[in-house]
Amino acid sequence: MKQWEIVIGIETHAQLSTQSKIFSGSSTAFGAEPNVQANAVDIALPGVLPVLNKSVVECAIRFGLAVNGEVAEKSVFARKNYFYPDLPKGYQISQYEHPVVVGGKMTIQMGQGDSLTEKTINLTRAHLEEDAGKSLHEDFHGKTGIDLNRAGTPLLEIVSEPDMRSSAEAVAYAKALHALVRWIGICDGNMQEGSFRCDANVSVRPFGQKEFGTRREIKNLNSFRFMQQAIDFEVQWQIATIEDGGRIEQATVLFDPDSGETRAMRSKEDAHDYRYFPDPDLLPLIIDRQWVERIRAGMPELPAAKRERFVRDYALSAYDATALTASLEIADYYEAALAVAGNASAKPCANWVSVELAARLNKDGKDISAAPVAAAQLGGLVARIADSTISNNIARKVFEGLWNGEGSTADEIIEKQGLKQITDSGAIEALIDGVLAANASMVAEFRAGKEKAFNALVGQAMKATKGKANPQQVNDLLRKKLG
Repeated sequence: MKQWEIVIGIETHAQLSTQSKIFSGSSTAFGAEPNVQANAVDIALPGVLPVLNKSVVECAIRFGLAVNGEVAEKSVFARKNYFYPDLPKGYQISQYEHPVVVGGKMTIQMGQGDSLTEKTINLTRAHLEEDAGKSLHEDFHGKTGIDLNRAGTPLLEIVSEPDMRSSAEAVAYAKALHALVRWIGICDGNMQEGSFRCDANVSVRPFGQKEFGTRREIKNLNSFRFMQQAIDFEVQWQIATIEDGGRIEQATVLFDPDSGETRAMRSKEDAHDYRYFPDPDLLPLIIDRQWVERIRAGMPELPAAKRERFVRDYALSAYDATALTASLEIADYYEAALAVAGNASAKPCANWVSVELAARLNKDGKDISAAPVAAAQLGGLVARIADSTISNNIARKVFEGLWNGEGSTADEIIEKQGLKQITDSGAIEALIDGVLAANASMVAEFRAGKEKAFNALVGQAMKATKGKANPQQVNDLLRKKLG
């Protein structure tokens, strides 16, 4: 049976976090009543002229620096001509031959633990453009309404090379890009509001063939789960079509989450269909090196650099470092907690942030920015585990208390609830003597070679101390008593 190779490239529209639009002073705030944020420029009244928003350019420069792309000294805005009801001018102002950012790279991580691998995804370009309006088909008695609030909203379109070979790689790339644009503060990444939208160009070819197959573009994927489902269905559909003797026609397709299927929307346009030409109303965009260097000086430490530092300075595994740099908020939370816990607790602190805290946030549907347990509180909790004031099991009770607002610090809850760990050897030994006397049958089983009986005795000892005995001391003293 013929083996097929999947080829995927991603085009991403990131809405830039500016207060006003790319060529007008209208607000970009989400959720306003239809058409209240569309001025004369946005609705293309005769005689109006676009004026470029400086903040939009600075966002593009930040992105170019973050991906090690070339920030073009000269880029040109072009008119992309097509007709659609929510495009008042009859063309979209975009960039074509001369984009603001050329090239660049993204690194994605695949797998877990020791099997974690990295792959580089090359970027073709990133260019600035304006968004179109929105057609509303609901509640209009069979008619379509047009909302031009989005018209002119600034977008950075980021185009990857066709370097991905599975839906898993495509999702990993989209997640990494999503995290990066939020990290550098150029996009809020809100996929439900349309701030981060991906189009996946998917094709298949026999293994060993150099030429690409015919691609179909899956438009407006606004969740990572839908992206994976859409690509997987599209791949299987293309392979089945070819193997049945059919041929793939280049097309734009939509994904239906309810059916889990893609369906053709229109034949795919090529660049010549849009009749690009330089916009005569806009001068070329000139970016001098001093401007770029000023922005570079204000850039945050990037995810890759932070991952490397976490591995180098805190002796964390690559997997832990990757989990802790999934977002800037998580990375900042971890370092703030570690500042209280002390660097010697780097690994335990990482576990508490990426396992215990993450699980509770997920359960309650909260983002880390809304965590009821502040970073300093968690750091104080980890510090009490490190100095043997409490055990890991007791720490979970303290964490629950912090989460529910039962105290402002771990120390307060430990004191209030009497949770301090018993470390006095004499006291633990006396408790163990009582456990051995009350569980003669378990003692006999252990001496007969049943290791499980030892674990049961440890459990009885911990139960007798209400979990407050030092587990390691219990183990050591119990083994000593049992010979």
